[in-house]
Amino acid sequence: MKVLVVGGSGFIGSHLCRELQSRGHSVTAMSRSPTSEDLPDGVEKAMGDVTDYDSIAGAFEGKDAVVNLVALSPLFEPKGGNRMHDIVHWQGTENVVKAAEAHDVPRLVQMSALGADSEGDTAYIRSKGKAEQALKSSSLDWVIFRPSVVFGDGGEFVSFTKRLKGMFAPGVPLYPLPGNGQTRFQPIWVGDLTPMLADAVEDDAHVGATYTIGGPQKLTLRDITEMVYDEEGKNISIVPLPMGLAGVGLTVLGAIPGFPMGKDQYRSLQFDNTTDQNDVGVFGVDAADMKTLGDYLAERN
Repeated sequence: MKVLVVGGSGFIGSHLCRELQSRGHSVTAMSRSPTSEDLPDGVEKAMGDVTDYDSIAGAFEGKDAVVNLVALSPLFEPKGGNRMHDIVHWQGTENVVKAAEAHDVPRLVQMSALGADSEGDTAYIRSKGKAEQALKSSSLDWVIFRPSVVFGDGGEFVSFTKRLKGMFAPGVPLYPLPGNGQTRFQPIWVGDLTPMLADAVEDDAHVGATYTIGGPQKLTLRDITEMVYDEEGKNISIVPLPMGLAGVGLTVLGAIPGFPMGKDQYRSLQFDNTTDQNDVGVFGVDAADMKTLGDYLAERN
């Protein structure tokens, strides 16, 4: 198949391009500035920005499937403010759908997010929900993935814990975690996720399905923070930061130009990023065989 991966030089995209290529597909990676160092040999590169339809449309010609991975991080407030979530996720997806329909591309696999809801609590979650609606109202054979946080080489989730400490308690061996770090995540390794995405590209049985995907463990932010520092042999004392106080702090700090978090990130820490309906079994995967975050950290060190 000829597959276009939109956002193909990013964290998940580069891993997916490698997976698709290993299965014998002809792969094109599109991004705003694709570079060879991010992609395996043989993957074609196309330059395009999903917020500019004319810049992306030509790359859809002759493709059998498209995977849309373009996303802003939910962990930090984007440059340009929260309105960028709608511009990139919702309007960007509308442009991808329009280009796929115009060039008769039959299949579109969409990376959404766990909890995506057009009426959700954060701009990120709302934009992901509206993007899903745009896809479902199209004429395309679509497949939607709603994963929890994804970790792996090139990802930002592990480093997020360190960056969070740098914002709340730089230079001291104390780590004040909002709500004592009780927000739960279900981290999934990128190497477990990308074969599922590739299966959805290939297999008609997945058309019209929305999959909630998580890793083998549900971990609190405190669990994850302790694991990251323990694996590096560093001592850290975690102290609880009341959620209300964290909300005030992020609201005030978020008003400072350049500060990377704000009210939306505070809201996101108030609900879990987990699923009780883990659809990995649809892809023949046993959750017990998936890589845990602890396994990954041990391998890195």
